[in-house]
Amino acid sequence: MKESKKKNPKEDSVETQQDPVNNEATSQKESSDTTSNQATKGEPEQTKTDFEAKYNELNDKYLRLMAEFDNYRKRMMKEKTEWIKTSSERILVDILPIIDNFERSLKAMDNAEDVAALKAGVDLIYSQMLTFLKQNDVTMVETENQPFDVNLHEAVTTIPAATEEQKGKILDCIQKGYQLHDKVIRFPKVVVGK
Repeated sequence: MKESKKKNPKEDSVETQQDPVNNEATSQKESSDTTSNQATKGEPEQTKTDFEAKYNELNDKYLRLMAEFDNYRKRMMKEKTEWIKTSSERILVDILPIIDNFERSLKAMDNAEDVAALKAGVDLIYSQMLTFLKQNDVTMVETENQPFDVNLHEAVTTIPAATEEQKGKILDCIQKGYQLHDKVIRFPKVVVGK
């Protein structure tokens, strides 16, 4: 029986040759398991710090952008307020010479003996005023012999038309109307033929 327990030396050498391979494979497997365990333990920590850094960076950008927008909003409100206060300045500066001419004409009326000269002066001021309106894109709404248009005219009254041709047309203008560009800023008050 002792002989059966004894191993063949050839088999023994084969086992020792296979052993190093198995030992190397086993040791590599164990080391890779250990490395992967360490990597999985280290990865969440590194990922967490990466996410925290990215969060902090994005939060900082967001806060800066919000502050910049708030500054922009305040600046625009201030500019808008200033623009509203001074928007009419150019128009007022342009109208001041006309007022000066009216004052001169009023002084001249006190001592004037020549009515025709006074009338000519007032006509000049009137033409100066019309020029001012034209420079600011204000035009008169045409009413004379025009068909009545609800979008452009305000009918004060209607009168019977003398001819069939005058029906629905403007016969008289009581107060002139004006347009700024294409918008009516004051409707002309007219009498319409019926």
